[in-house]
Amino acid sequence: MAHEDSAEDTLLPVLLKPGRGVFGLFVRDALAEAGFADMPANGGYVLGLLEPDGAAFSDVIADLGVSKQTASQLIDTLVVRGYVERTADPDDRRRLLLTLTERGRAASDVVFSTVQKVNARLVAIVGAERMAHTKETLAALLSLRGEVVDQRPA
Repeated sequence: MAHEDSAEDTLLPVLLKPGRGVFGLFVRDALAEAGFADMPANGGYVLGLLEPDGAAFSDVIADLGVSKQTASQLIDTLVVRGYVERTADPDDRRRLLLTLTERGRAASDVVFSTVQKVNARLVAIVGAERMAHTKETLAALLSLRGEVVDQRPA
């Protein structure tokens, strides 16, 4: 959908996935240019989840919204390729912690700067106020997630 087309008449879910995909295209190109062409799909997103102090594996699974098996495969790939380190939590040995390696931090910096550049381009197109409203709306949408998760059978 071109920007000139009326977004007003388009359902929000129709815009969300391809919109995220546009960020992904810019990020993948920037990562490849910076020497991180082996970054798997969704890898840049995971790096962002681990900034700055790492995260529990279970939290990453929840944020990704995928099965434990799919998340495990992605994390395994990031570990093997040198982006992420997986260690046992010193406070609870049953819990896995994920932290960025030096290579992971460098790739994360590329992801962050690329997202900032795309954001700046969006602000140039729609203006800062509309961009702020969009972020506010999407944050409100994410706040509804808990309602859906809480209603699922255990």
